[in-house]
Amino acid sequence: MCRNIRPLSNFEPPATDDEVRAAALQYVRKISGTTKPSRVNAEAFDRAVEEIAAASARLLESLVTTAPPKDREVEAAKARQRAALRYGT
Repeated sequence: MCRNIRPLSNFEPPATDDEVRAAALQYVRKISGTTKPSRVNAEAFDRAVEEIAAASARLLESLVTTAPPKDREVEAAKARQRAALRYGT
């Protein structure tokens, strides 16, 4: 999976439309093998991003969990700590 795509479920506050769209964009970039499509492929690329974002939003809205919501700041601190251990920063 693309490292830039982050889990978006079970957060408080919930994932924003921008976060869902950014994840969809990263996914389409990954599977298409391009970060910027040619003009001839731009419409198909953009349509794919919008369809993936819509499907992702529907998925996130329908997921049910009994776990307490995760705090974004706590999760970000954990990620920074893992990065510091991994990269020695």
